[in-house]
Amino acid sequence: MTILSRSEEMYMVAIWELEDEAYGVAIRRRVTEKTGKMISYGALYIALDQLLKKGYVDKIPGEPTAKRGGRKKFFYTLTDPGIEVLKRTYAHQKALWTGVSGLIGESGGQ
Repeated sequence: MTILSRSEEMYMVAIWELEDEAYGVAIRRRVTEKTGKMISYGALYIALDQLLKKGYVDKIPGEPTAKRGGRKKFFYTLTDPGIEVLKRTYAHQKALWTGVSGLIGESGGQ
């Protein structure tokens, strides 16, 4: 059974949440907001390239803009296999924590 690493999961959740606005800067910002950790652009783009190679995301070029000096912005979307592996990862995490109490402030804890 294939599941995502924690970092892959972070990036893919950000892409899912950002929908049509999932490009590098926005993905990095969302991950930072959710985790409190600043991720370098190098680490981000390496991870996005790996997700692309695995077939979990697509990379779609936007139109060049004057604001970007005529350069294109690239947007990311989840593929069907990407959505499936993200669902499997969520189910795996949920199952992992089922029945655990006390550690995270649930009843029966110390």
